[in-house]
Amino acid sequence: MSIGMIALLVTLVTAGGFALLGLLYASKRTVNLEDYVVSRNQFGSWMAFATIVASAMGAWILFSPPEVGATSGLVGIIGYCIGQATPAALFAGIGPRIRQLMPNGHSLNEYVLYRFGNAMYVLTLAIIVFYMFIYLAAELTAISKAVQIMADVPLGWTALVVITAVFVYTTYGGLGTTIFTDAIQFVVIVPLLLLCLVVAVVGLGGLGAALQPLQQSAPELLSLNNLPGIKFGATLVIAVLAAEMFNQGNWQRIYACRTDRIVKRSFLLSFLAILPMLFIAGFLGILAMNFGFNDDRAFFSLIQQLALPSWFTITVLVLALALVMSSLDSLLNGITSVFTLDLMRLFPQMQSAGLLRLSRILAVVIGAVSVLIAAQGYNVLYLFLLADLVCAGAIFPILYGLYSRRLTGTVAFWSAAIGIAAGALFFPKPDFSPWLPIPFAGDLLVSFIVPLLVSITIIFGWNAYSASTGQIQYFDFNQLRTQIRAYTDEAQSARIARIMK
Repeated sequence: MSIGMIALLVTLVTAGGFALLGLLYASKRTVNLEDYVVSRNQFGSWMAFATIVASAMGAWILFSPPEVGATSGLVGIIGYCIGQATPAALFAGIGPRIRQLMPNGHSLNEYVLYRFGNAMYVLTLAIIVFYMFIYLAAELTAISKAVQIMADVPLGWTALVVITAVFVYTTYGGLGTTIFTDAIQFVVIVPLLLLCLVVAVVGLGGLGAALQPLQQSAPELLSLNNLPGIKFGATLVIAVLAAEMFNQGNWQRIYACRTDRIVKRSFLLSFLAILPMLFIAGFLGILAMNFGFNDDRAFFSLIQQLALPSWFTITVLVLALALVMSSLDSLLNGITSVFTLDLMRLFPQMQSAGLLRLSRILAVVIGAVSVLIAAQGYNVLYLFLLADLVCAGAIFPILYGLYSRRLTGTVAFWSAAIGIAAGALFFPKPDFSPWLPIPFAGDLLVSFIVPLLVSITIIFGWNAYSASTGQIQYFDFNQLRTQIRAYTDEAQSARIARIMK
């Protein structure tokens, strides 16, 4: 049997196995719209911790961090680790605040609608969907590339098999089933990732022998004084931190935790777990530079160069599948939950069962489009950076609005919109060259700092102006508690009654 057939068989068995486990779990539960979207207050510390880590990881960690390690070295990896892990620590702080302000909440866009109004809501909805759709397409691209590199399987076939398996249990069981499968995938991911590091180091003759050629040919990769690496690491801290605030999966898991204490504990523990896992992935990229591999396929090129036995290739494939499915199910469920609020506004007289069916159909449509994009094989890191840019301009007004009563919807909208536009002027093309002949054009760090600074400046500038003119407006946070209701038929009937008046 050829390696291609073996890889396809392993893909089918692994993906089918996770789907079967998810279906078995879902079959024991009755899922309504509220359970499908948030599984409110149902999970303890272990399950919460496992799902936060698993959903934060993805097949992208076998592409983006190794590419960063191969090009920016240790400092780039450290920046990536901090950027990816810090959102978990941030949610440990703001999670209880969110649960206090809107105990019946479901999503970020729901908070924005009631806090800032329609204009900011539409902008935020666009950002969330854009980011999570790019994330979804990037994940499918990553796993498709992985299987293509190892076994020359066409990109589209792998993407279709994986997304179909995820559809089977995600659209049926919702968030609760997603969290259950995340816990299983977490148990698979951690030891296999460690095994990859050990096998790669041993295959290179030990850690000393693996690093010795790099100390001569590319010592900057191992230096903590690597200025380009520091710059790129700083870019990733801003970019990833901003983007993860728009990942609906994080907001769902805040409500899925049983108590505020579990929110704090599970997100903080996730912060500590994500750091070493990403460092290992990035370090594999540094090892790949022994053979000159420095693109997003660095890790897989290293595995091929070492000519390791077939069992290890299968192990890597299982790892990649566990990673991609742990993030895909969260993304699909997150995207559909984001649209639930709009479905309720468009079809106010539809009961929860009908809304649930529409949500499931929407998940299938979004996944199908992402398969088409994955078949193109775009660079995974660039896809993420593009999505991160739009998040950087809107992150400050959204977080600031959780604590400040003075921030109005109009100011929040314009600070975010102008910030995004300002950052886009400096963002590079796919080949990372500038697309405008202006100073600092194409500079990634500048393109992420600018939208953040612009939005902050506009908000505090307006605050100072409104204070000096006596035009201060204050928001009543109690509106979030009283106006946001659970997704139940009773609550839906109350909404219909209000509309009919």
